[in-house]
Amino acid sequence: MEDPSNGSQPSFDGAFDRTGSPGKPTSRRGRRRRSGKSRAASVPQANGQPPAKSGEPERSHQQSALDHQPGQDGARKRKRRRKKGGQTTQQQQAAKTQPDPRAPGPKKKQQRNRRSLQGRPLAASSDRASPAVTRPQPAHDVRQQPQAERALPPNDLYAALDLGTNNCRLLIAQPTRPGQFRVVDAFSRIVRLGEGLGSSGRLSEEAMERSVEALKICAAKLSTRNIRKRRLIATEACRAAENGEEFLSRVTAETGLELEIINRETEARLAVSGCSSLVGRETRSVVLFDIGGGSSEIAVIKTGENRSARLANHITHWTSLPVGVVTLSERHGGRDVTPAVFDAMVREVEGMLARFESPDVSELADGPDSGFHLIGTSGTVTTLAGVHLGLSKYDRRKVDGVWLSDAEVSAMQAKLLSWDFAGRASNPCIGPDRADLVLAGCAILEAIRRRWPSPRMRVADRGLREGLLTDMMADDGVWRRLRHRGGVALRGRPGDRT
Repeated sequence: MEDPSNGSQPSFDGAFDRTGSPGKPTSRRGRRRRSGKSRAASVPQANGQPPAKSGEPERSHQQSALDHQPGQDGARKRKRRRKKGGQTTQQQQAAKTQPDPRAPGPKKKQQRNRRSLQGRPLAASSDRASPAVTRPQPAHDVRQQPQAERALPPNDLYAALDLGTNNCRLLIAQPTRPGQFRVVDAFSRIVRLGEGLGSSGRLSEEAMERSVEALKICAAKLSTRNIRKRRLIATEACRAAENGEEFLSRVTAETGLELEIINRETEARLAVSGCSSLVGRETRSVVLFDIGGGSSEIAVIKTGENRSARLANHITHWTSLPVGVVTLSERHGGRDVTPAVFDAMVREVEGMLARFESPDVSELADGPDSGFHLIGTSGTVTTLAGVHLGLSKYDRRKVDGVWLSDAEVSAMQAKLLSWDFAGRASNPCIGPDRADLVLAGCAILEAIRRRWPSPRMRVADRGLREGLLTDMMADDGVWRRLRHRGGVALRGRPGDRT
């Protein structure tokens, strides 16, 4: 019988203790059987024999019955019974001296183990004497788990999926320090769901097929994890398409995933939540933008003296431009982009920004202590940062959070504009999948920089997924629970993100 707090326990069936003390019974029942003082011995015998007198050794019913059979030797009978059972006296003695693996260890060690398992059910003394005690076995014994897993139960996993116009992205994460989390699993694939959407108004069959295949991989990853909470969203492509809802019904039927279409305001707030840790406490105002595949979200943030735990609460103005890298490149051409084509793309976005009523840069950068700057979260700005750093292979750890001066951004845009399609495709930070989109993203970025000139810009390799995870964990109070638990999780581990 297993004891959930102290490991294995003896079966308590009245047998002798097998730890090397052959004459010492393990329970009161065992002592009664050893001495012959059983429950039935307290009543008169069926053959009329009186119980043993005080001071005489008591014997069991079987022994008494054998000794009183006429013409039979009790000792000989007992010997034959032992032989019939297939066990000699020497074998019995050897069995008594063999250690029983089920036997408990020394008493002091047991007590020490019990003290170390705070909150675990302990066996009462009456249970130790009971001949048959059953206890429910835990599904997972905490003693077998590493310390980090004890600090964070396996079901404290959160999942966020973002199906955008260009990408399908999934993150599965575990909370660590307050406001941060560790990525457990991730997936990203360019699906171009919004391909051809601007001209037809509908999602094409090829684009939907690519997206469904990517979502099947996401569904498989989610099915292998014990997810506490998850949120799966779709953005501009499904918002704008006539058959957006029809496509999501197909996704549910083929993958089992139920995606929700979020509005533009929610998308802007999630982008801010995902980048909140990159806005320093000393910063008083910032313009944050997310250049997507089918839309671009821009948020003006003013924190003031009292900053809330959620940066999204400090958004004063926001807008969502109905243009992204996919839609803009399809209208103007993304493969062969000349300076004239690039200027045309910039002017189109500038016209959209002109209708956005927001504070001028003079109001945002009110003094040297304002810390005003731009912060960009998109493939466009991460690509510029990778090219600027001269990375032979894109490395998020080197890109996320890096600062670029206004002159450096201008230099990188001019460099990309000077390359032809093959040159852009050969760059490891761009690749063939983004070679026809990156200059459209640079045109949107240039329009934003002209509207809010800033001496520097911070690059964020994070976005909606991180915002979803941060909001879910905060709403669930997970960091408050971790603060009480303590342990390894609160110190964080390599790969922590916010």
